[in-house]
Amino acid sequence: NPYVPRSQSELRVTMSVSDFTPAESQLVSQILLERYGRVTLLQSADVELQLDPESEQLTTCPAIYWKALGAEFIVTKVADSRFRCQFFYSADEQFGTGREVYDSLGDCVVTLLHVQADHHLTRASSLTETLGSKAPAQDEDYHGPLII
Repeated sequence: NPYVPRSQSELRVTMSVSDFTPAESQLVSQILLERYGRVTLLQSADVELQLDPESEQLTTCPAIYWKALGAEFIVTKVADSRFRCQFFYSADEQFGTGREVYDSLGDCVVTLLHVQADHHLTRASSLTETLGSKAPAQDEDYHGPLII
């Protein structure tokens, strides 16, 4: 039989992607403080990503996760000074920034927040159009996009 199925463990490769440094975590915290006007709880996580589209191998990468304005955010470190990001509302509503990888963590986080803020406004106006006067009030914690 020429086809021999691979086990899940053979697909997983643990490459050495270093954790977020304290300075990187502090940068994310500072950007979020400026954006939301309050301290945002950051959680460390590990995610498995297919970094090479030509390969089925998964790489375990460190990530920073937080929740705000009804959305969940994740920034993943895929190599030194290389980051990916996305935000989501549910498994069916996941969004990126349109850029695969960033070489600046600050640019990655600020762009992610900007795209989510734009989406938040679009989503709210869609609800208003759909529901009319029955639309829920805007989230009072929303402070607009961060401009640096």
